[in-house]
Amino acid sequence: MMSSFDIISPSTNEILAHRDYSDGNAIEKALAKATAAFKEWRRTSLAQRAEICLKMIQHFQNNIELFSEEITMQMGRPIQYSPFEIKGGLRERAEYMIKIAADTLADQKVSELNGFERFIKREPLGTILVLAPWNYPYLTSVNTIIPALMAGNTVILKHATQTALCAERYLEAFQAAGLPDGVFEILHLDHDQVSEIIKDKRIAYTAFTGSTEGGKAIQKAIGTRFISSGLELGGKDPAYVCSDSDLGNSIKNLVDGSFFNSGQSCCGIERIYVQEDVFDEFVDGFVKLTKNYILDDPMNNATTLGPMVRIKNAQSVIDQIESAVANGAVELIDRDDFPIMPLPYLAPQVLINVDHMMDIMKEETFGPVVGIMPVKSDEQAVKLMNDSRYGLTASIWTNDLERALRIGDHVETGTWFMNRCDYLDPELAWTGVKDSGKGCTLSSLGYNQVTRPKSFHLKLK
Repeated sequence: MMSSFDIISPSTNEILAHRDYSDGNAIEKALAKATAAFKEWRRTSLAQRAEICLKMIQHFQNNIELFSEEITMQMGRPIQYSPFEIKGGLRERAEYMIKIAADTLADQKVSELNGFERFIKREPLGTILVLAPWNYPYLTSVNTIIPALMAGNTVILKHATQTALCAERYLEAFQAAGLPDGVFEILHLDHDQVSEIIKDKRIAYTAFTGSTEGGKAIQKAIGTRFISSGLELGGKDPAYVCSDSDLGNSIKNLVDGSFFNSGQSCCGIERIYVQEDVFDEFVDGFVKLTKNYILDDPMNNATTLGPMVRIKNAQSVIDQIESAVANGAVELIDRDDFPIMPLPYLAPQVLINVDHMMDIMKEETFGPVVGIMPVKSDEQAVKLMNDSRYGLTASIWTNDLERALRIGDHVETGTWFMNRCDYLDPELAWTGVKDSGKGCTLSSLGYNQVTRPKSFHLKLK
């Protein structure tokens, strides 16, 4: 086991920060503090919790320029986009979950019965372990952190080492907001340490966002413990473009959905099916717009495509592309259309002549490449969209609402979009099916993951 790690910027290959992994004493201290703090925190009022959480959000808003630059330097997203994660996504999701807490967590009444008082209360679980990824370090983690705290739980946060500074910023923000000591703790952990802490009886629930293999490791670590986990895992999200769609709108949104964040989005578009009578027109427009991306240093304000997070990640994408081409796929983006830059910088790519014998259309890519296939019918599109072990989101592009509803009933996915993609609405449950995970965050249902029902059956006479 290594005792420390470096955060290396993908854009410069320079060391941004050096951190020690938390040792056994630090882990024990965090667990003990969170367990002790839970007894008092769960007794605080919702109004007190909301006040503190709102102050935490404001701390992020007050430091948006600094925190945004840190995101860009840690994982490579262009600086013009990083502020959205804080002023848009984090704030929107956190404020919504705070807003609905009182109604969602209120006692649930049942029918009146003479001589009895009966209701169901939502109780906090205890200490929640949040394991957050690097690709959206604040957006993914806030989905669980805020409802966990609002419900009366304590939280221990472990971020991916690539964005470990984000965990420290969370701690700073909660301390500035006046959160009592021990209610929110952070740890820097390696994989073996994560496995061990999950086994500890003081952890009541684990929320993990990451790879499908990582999710399997979480399940294995839980073992015979009678606790639950929320797992937001991989995706191979499809889009279906119908001939009656607004092609200009479809192209604009699907190009963005495919290449935003260098394709490193769990709900990004990774495969597109287009009705064959508009296939050529769609592909021509898609390629033309893709060529407008500016691949460059993510700290330049004009850059729209930064590096991938690591060289090995970029190489994995290249391997998928080369395998597809070797089996008949055709690349539509000439490499001369973009500057030659060292890995992990990777130009976008669009592939046609693809099929479902290729990994590029079946396995998660998580990079700036998309395959596009023509289809003859809705039935063929549904069959292909479902031909994947993943099921996080899927989208249809059409002007026919009834068609969208009908097809959506047959697509195996956690979220079904019409004329949009790559977006989380905090009023809707964020969930996946198949190898994309289990459980959900956001919406009123998100509170079910971090609470348990307790029935009160009181005889009055």
